[in-house]
Amino acid sequence: MKHSRRWAIWHEVQRLFLLLLGVVISALAFSLFQVPFNLAAGGVTGIGIIVAHFTGFSASLFYFIANVPLLILGWFMLGGWRFLYRTVIAVVVFTVVTEYASAVLPAYLAQWPITDNMLLSAIYAGLVGGVGGGLIFGAGGTLGGTAIVGRIIQERTGMPLSQIYLFVDGAIVITAGFVFGWESALYAYLTLLLSGLATDYVLEGPSRTRTATIITTQPDTMIAAILAQLGRGVSYWQVYGGYTHEARTVVLCTIYRQQLGELKRVVSEVDGSAFVTIGMTQQAMGEGFLDIRRSVG
Repeated sequence: MKHSRRWAIWHEVQRLFLLLLGVVISALAFSLFQVPFNLAAGGVTGIGIIVAHFTGFSASLFYFIANVPLLILGWFMLGGWRFLYRTVIAVVVFTVVTEYASAVLPAYLAQWPITDNMLLSAIYAGLVGGVGGGLIFGAGGTLGGTAIVGRIIQERTGMPLSQIYLFVDGAIVITAGFVFGWESALYAYLTLLLSGLATDYVLEGPSRTRTATIITTQPDTMIAAILAQLGRGVSYWQVYGGYTHEARTVVLCTIYRQQLGELKRVVSEVDGSAFVTIGMTQQAMGEGFLDIRRSVG
C-alpha cells in the first residue's frame, strides 16, 4: 500500500513537472513568434491577439479573463475539480509567463532579434507551441479556452474533437484574415497545422514498432524460430482459407523496427510460402516494450 502510494505521488509530481514545462514552452512560443506578427492561430489566444489590435488590451490578460467563465462552465459540465485543476494551473502559469515575457522580451529582442521573417515565425510558433501542447496534454491538462468548449460540444453532440477544433479555430483564423489580411491568415493556418502535428508527435512519439501477421503451415517451427532468434513473444490461432478451405495458423508478433529485416529472414527460412503482412504500430506497451504504467497520462 505504501509503495503504491509513493508511486502515485511520484507519478503526480512528474505530471505536474511536464505540465509546467509544457506551459512555459507554449507561452514562450506565443510571446516570441505569434504576438509580434499577429499570428492569431485559433484559440482564445488568437482572439486575444485580435482584441489587443483594436483595444491595446493585453492579449494574455484577455486570455485569462476569457477563461474564467469557461473554467466555471467546465467545472459544472466536465467533472469538477478532478478534470479542471491541471487546466487551472496551466491557465494561471501561461498568463503569468506571457505577461512577464511581454514586459521583458521587447528590450532583449531589440538587441538580439530572433527573426523578422513571418514564415519562420509561423513555422516555429507551430512547432514549439505544439511541443508545449503535447507535454500539457500528456500531463492530463489543457490550456483551456477552445479545449473546454470542444469537450463540452463533444459530450453533448458526439461530434469528433478534430472537427470541432477545425470549425472553431478556423472561424478565428478567418476573422483574423479580415483584420490583419489574408496573408497573415495563411501563415496562421500553417501555425495551426504544424502545432497539431508537433503535438501528436510528442504525445505518440515516433513509430518504433511494427506488427507482423504471418499465415503459415509450419506454426511450431515458426514460433520457435521467432522466440529463439528475435527474442519476441507471439500469439497464434488457427484459421481457414476462404478459397481453399485449408487450415492455416496465424502468428502475430510485435517487434522493433530494426528487427524487421531479421524477421523477414526467419520467415523465409522457415516457410518460404508463408503469407506476411507488416503494419506500422504507433506504440507498444507491456513486457519487452514500454512499461504501461509510465504511459498513463
